[in-house]
Amino acid sequence: MDSDRLRELLEAVRSGETDIERATDQLAALPFIETANSRIDTHRALRQGIPEVIYGGEKSAEQIIEAARALQQAGQDVLVTRVEDEKAARILGQLPEAEYDALARLIWIGPREPAIQGKGTILVISAGSADLPVATEAVQVARRFGNKVELLQDVGVAGLHRLLASLPLIRDARVLIVVAGMEGALPSVVGGLVDKPVIAVPTSVGYGASLGGIAALLGMLTSCASNVTTVNIDNGFGAAHFATLINRL
Repeated sequence: MDSDRLRELLEAVRSGETDIERATDQLAALPFIETANSRIDTHRALRQGIPEVIYGGEKSAEQIIEAARALQQAGQDVLVTRVEDEKAARILGQLPEAEYDALARLIWIGPREPAIQGKGTILVISAGSADLPVATEAVQVARRFGNKVELLQDVGVAGLHRLLASLPLIRDARVLIVVAGMEGALPSVVGGLVDKPVIAVPTSVGYGASLGGIAALLGMLTSCASNVTTVNIDNGFGAAHFATLINRL
């Protein structure tokens, strides 16, 4: 249930197209659906503008299928993050209508191209090819949340000319998500080039002293560019969620 569907339901009651008992049945599913393993929040889109997303990382295929069916029952699209190939195969066997993006590790049940709700373009910038799984997660989540999204890849600071060659694209974006591992310098560089919000995503890519992304995280948190904010290590989903909220303002 989101604000548009709630308005449609109330208008249908007012016009007499839907009786009060049927409307009550639809509202009874709020604020959650209880399953064997979860309480699925069907009220979240109404509160926050974005429906509940299933984090699939530590869940079994059966738990994900159960949660997905509950969301479908509520008339909502289904997005599942962090699903590895083997688990995805079992899920798609039970939910053949689902799409799977192996690089982004996302499962989606919904329209192939969701309606655009964002006011501008979200640009996802990936420092290196090794950062692409996290960058692609950000791209695909932002798309599913109704944004126009562009991806600029392999433009890390080791070859800064690659980034500067795309300045028009960078400056045209309304929100930028910058994904980088190693020392995590790229968001500061991008932040110094634009007057837009920059969401930095540290990745766990790098050699020993990168400490699984902690070096990049600390570098991004201490950025000298004041328009840079930072999400957690490898959190492409969180960056896309935050960018979506900004892009709707």
